[in-house]
Amino acid sequence: MPETKLNELRKTIRINANQEHAKNLQWFFKTGKGEYGEGDKFLGLKVPLQRKIAKQFSDLELSDLKQLLQSKFHEDRLISLLILVDKYQKADEKGKEKVYNFYLQKRKHINNWDLVDLSAPKIVGKHLLDRDKEVLYKYAGSKNLWERRIAILSTATFIKNKKYKTTLELADILLNDKHDLIHKAVGWMLREVGKMDTKLLEDYLKPRYDKMPRTMLRYAIEKFPEQRRKKYLKGTIN
Repeated sequence: MPETKLNELRKTIRINANQEHAKNLQWFFKTGKGEYGEGDKFLGLKVPLQRKIAKQFSDLELSDLKQLLQSKFHEDRLISLLILVDKYQKADEKGKEKVYNFYLQKRKHINNWDLVDLSAPKIVGKHLLDRDKEVLYKYAGSKNLWERRIAILSTATFIKNKKYKTTLELADILLNDKHDLIHKAVGWMLREVGKMDTKLLEDYLKPRYDKMPRTMLRYAIEKFPEQRRKKYLKGTIN
């Protein structure tokens, strides 16, 4: 019986496993008890190699990607998402809708920050660019950390297209979030808004900066001139 494409992919991933690198990734992605990546398993493949493998197996069907995305191994899930991004980019409108819906249906498996960051802007953000964005507001209010990160990271695509409203509104919803990964994500997206329109970012920050988590503020003002940045950090901005 001929080997299936999915089994061939799994074999390729495991041939390239690196136990020493896997140990480093277990630490880097905070997989210990009570940490955000608790229980995640790694095989030890570096991202450039995973991209190469994803390209090699880009013709996998969604049914195969579903199985891969349900894997306990981080690299299986990331490669599945990289293939999904490629499928979305190449699909016609009907195909894009199918990939987008598949992504949202399987979002519980998109459960670490790199999985979100490398896929949400290119699938969810791209799909909702000129569509109703209600689902992002729903996710921003979720108890699930990764749904909240999907919400704000998806707006990276809006920002690139000079559409800032959703980013700023979601930032307001997430302003008092308790998780450091959301502080970083919101600050990052605000910084991206500032790269496009500094005045808009300052208008947003001035009434809020003294209430923002410190990490969020630091990320948001990272590209400001040094003196301006210090004034925000010292609370002396006017």
